[in-house]
Parts: sequence; C-alpha cells; structure tokens
Amino acid sequence: MFTLRLASGKEARILEGHPWIYRSEIARVESEGEPGAIAEVRDSRGRFLGQAMVNLKSQIAGRLLSRGEEPIDAAFFERRISEAVARCGRSVKGPDACRLVFGEADHLPGLIVDRYSDLLVIQILTAGMERVRDTILAALRSAIQPRAIYERNDASPRKLEGLELRKGFAWGRGETGLWIQEGDLSFFVEVAEGQKTGFFLDQRENRQVVKRLAAGREVLDCFCYSGGFSLSAAAGGAAAVTGIDLSAEAIAWAEQSAERNGQSSRCTFMIGNAFDALRAFDREGRRFGMLILDPPAFTKGKEALAGALRGYKEINLRAMKLLAPGGILVSCSCSYHVDSPTFLGMLRGSGADAHREFYLRELRTQASDHPILLAAKETQYLKCAILEALN
Repeated sequence: MFTLRLASGKEARILEGHPWIYRSEIARVESEGEPGAIAEVRDSRGRFLGQAMVNLKSQIAGRLLSRGEEPIDAAFFERRISEAVARCGRSVKGPDACRLVFGEADHLPGLIVDRYSDLLVIQILTAGMERVRDTILAALRSAIQPRAIYERNDASPRKLEGLELRKGFAWGRGETGLWIQEGDLSFFVEVAEGQKTGFFLDQRENRQVVKRLAAGREVLDCFCYSGGFSLSAAAGGAAAVTGIDLSAEAIAWAEQSAERNGQSSRCTFMIGNAFDALRAFDREGRRFGMLILDPPAFTKGKEALAGALRGYKEINLRAMKLLAPGGILVSCSCSYHVDSPTFLGMLRGSGADAHREFYLRELRTQASDHPILLAAKETQYLKCAILEALN
C-alpha cells in the first residue's frame, strides 16, 4: 500500500462524503503503486481519510473505497456486494431485471452490475476494479448464483483509465438475447448489442407513470429504442402508439416485444431520425395526446454543454408544438452535466418559444435501484419531467 497526500484545504469534499479525488488535489504520492492499486489517503497534516483505488493517469486519480482501515480483501467485496443487493428496489429473485450495483453510490466505484433474470451483466470502468475483476466475479457468483456473467466492458470511460475495450462472457455461456418481465409486460433484451447493458433499467418507475397517464391518448415515442415507453403506454390504454428510433435492431426488438404482449395492432414502429420526424409531423398538422422524449446524452462533458442545450431546446420546442391541448410531454435527459435547474430552464425557454403554457406535474429521476449518493451529485444523472399543456 502507498499513500496519497492531499494539498492543503483539499480534504473538504472528501469529509462531506464525496468519493472522488482529482489529480490536481494531490500534493504528493509516497511509494507510488501501479494503476488501480489501493492507497491510504491522508490530508496535508497526515490525518487518515480513507482508502482509495488510485490511477494517476486519470483526471479522477482516486476513488474512495473505504473510510476505515479495514482490509480490502475478498471478504470486503463479498460484503459490499451483499449490501448493495439488499438496497431498495433490488433482489436476487425479483424484480426480474434491476441494477444490483451502481458504482460510487454503492461504495464500489467503477463497478456496474445489472441482472436480467438469471444473467448478470457487468461493466468495469476503472483500473482499480479491473485489478480485482476475478474477486468481483467470485463474489457475484457466491451472492447471486447466476446462470452466467456477461461483461460489457466496451464503454468509453475505460479509455480514460487506460483500459482496453472488450465484451463477452466473463463466466458461463448461453444466449445473450432473453426475455424479462416488468410488471405485466415482457421485453426482449439483447445484452451483447443493446444500449447500456441491454435495457434502460433506470426508467423502470417512469414507465409506470407513462402507463398511468396514457389512456385514450395518441402517443409519439421518440428515441423509442426497444419499446419500453411505447409498450407501457399501449398497456395503459393508449389509442395508438408510434415509436421512432434510428436503430433498425432496436426497432426489431420493439416489434418482437409488441407481438409478445399482444400490442402489435396498437403500436407502429419506424426507423428514422426523431428531429426529422417531428418536423414532418408538424408540416402534416399532426397532434398527439402524449409525446415522449428520451434521447441519448447530448453531452458527456462540460465543454459541450452549450451545444447540448441547443439540441435539447430544439427537440423539446418541436415536441411542444405537436401536443394537443391537455397533452402530456414526458421529457428526459440522461446527462449529469445538465442538472435539474438547467434542464427546467431549458424547458421554460422551449415553452416560451412555442407560445405554450405548461404545468410541471412531476420532476422525476432514476429508478430506486439506481441510488443517489447525496454528497455526490454525479450519481443523480436522470431527469424526467412530466408536463401538461394548458393551451
């Protein structure tokens, strides 16, 4: 073990509960270890602050694992995983698909674990977690006893840690496409080729809100992916649902799920660009009783925030123009660089430019199996605004 000494005054955020140490906050490193090794963290006066996984090649040079002096061994990771699985909205046996480990929020920075029925999908995003990969796999097998574990270690944050991109079975074998159950709906999930780890688990509770509000409405679901919101609206009694996505594969998965749930007659899915589709519907004079926007993150860094906000504003403005009076807009952003006040400010501007007035019925966030660490705002990334058009 080696030691990180923080610069004077740089311990405040750590003491408040945030787990990250930036490279610029480190005064010196005593007996430097390899990327991902465990280090003691001390303030400028030598006071012990905790133990962190350290990668000095990354801008986030340290990620706190423990605030105590306990051994960081196999038993430590088994305990942390068991604690994570027991948190709200999670279970080894149900719900059928959920997030079991959410990185920093579960005190396992750089580790994501999702469960799809009897298959686990993991993402290891940091050099520290990569070093203990075999330990993590053993702990997951012991705690959850899955059929197999598939790794989606093809996410771009690995590049920032100097890690290679890869995907495939980390343990076990079998099909990567499977059916999951969410309430009374079945969804097809392809963990090898799908977005994130295969499905947008973080929207699970927001899909229930859409289901509750959709009755009798004509619904347009932009960026529909594999049909999560679309089928929820249909199951809630929507008059008709149109889903649009650029991915032909995602549209095929959505159509499979619609057929499986007996909703093919109510759901129409199209391959296309959502921006172009909204312009075309406006030219046609189409109006919708519910419009859902769940785009990919328009920015993954602060440097692109201004451009991202222009994109959010354009698509929300066009959606607002297509809403019938009394219509519902479900507008989402999954970038933590766009915080809630900024997101709401963008929506206010879009409403003003559309000359429409709205109620904010709810401002929601990610599902409870994606817990939010109060001291780390980065763990709260999803915004889901439910707006009602008044005119």
